[in-house]
Amino acid sequence: VFVKAQKSNSYFKRYQVKFKRRRVGKTDYRARTRLINQDKNKYNTPKYRFVVRFTNKDIVAQIISATIAGDIVLASAYAHELPRYGLSVGLSNYAAAYCTGLLLARRVLKMLEMDQEYEGNVEASGEDYSVEPADARRPFRALLDVGLVRTTTGNRVFGALKGALDGGLDIPHSDKRFAGYGKDSKSLDAEVHRKYIYGGHIASYMKTLIEDEPEKYQSHFSEYIKKGIEADGLEAVYKKVHAAIRADPTVKKSEKPAPKAHKRYNAKKLTYEERKAKLVERLNKLNSATGAGGDSDDEEDDD
Repeated sequence: VFVKAQKSNSYFKRYQVKFKRRRVGKTDYRARTRLINQDKNKYNTPKYRFVVRFTNKDIVAQIISATIAGDIVLASAYAHELPRYGLSVGLSNYAAAYCTGLLLARRVLKMLEMDQEYEGNVEASGEDYSVEPADARRPFRALLDVGLVRTTTGNRVFGALKGALDGGLDIPHSDKRFAGYGKDSKSLDAEVHRKYIYGGHIASYMKTLIEDEPEKYQSHFSEYIKKGIEADGLEAVYKKVHAAIRADPTVKKSEKPAPKAHKRYNAKKLTYEERKAKLVERLNKLNSATGAGGDSDDEEDDD
């Protein structure tokens, strides 16, 4: 039976292997190219990206610029830093994403000595906010980089975006993807958005579980119960966290002790000088042993 070859030698000769991060499904290069391409008349001016990534237990927010040698991180903030500001539970939800975005915005502005000039939106009302340029310096501008996340309405990525906007960063955006945007009304409901920023959606779920499934509430919110956080007190907790972030957004060095020297299970590699000294020592031992053997033979011959 004749079978037509679908992939000829010409196909394999011309086949071009994709970039590694495309092969492993980590980078959308079509989006990345558009985010990092800089106008030629701006020469070597960095083009900053506001990068947000989520893990199972953490949120990573970074301000990054691309160079030929590789990406350079100007500043970063993580959800695991939030316990320092008074939030020790729920570090990966919409409200925590807002706090992480706010922390990064205040941190980068303090680093650039622009924090007094651009305070942002101090009271989070849920309404859309864009920073206005001041007289002296223009606001710090960055472009939102969401990675491979599906940009659905109410996604946590936009919680981090809202936090950065309220923190005083200039990020081009639309209010169509914030939590509370109505598809039918085609407008943002600020009250619904405010509810998400202050963890109101979590509080309502807690109340529902307490009434309907107390056992499930005990297991799902066990950490909240340990910390003594109740549904009605969530908003006050987040308000304190926002105030604490604005008071001191600087990076705090880890207080963990330096790691102890690890036990080696293989021989340490010697330097050239050490190897040379070892060889000289071995030759000296060998010569002395040979000399001692020769002396004993001479004594036997004399006898």
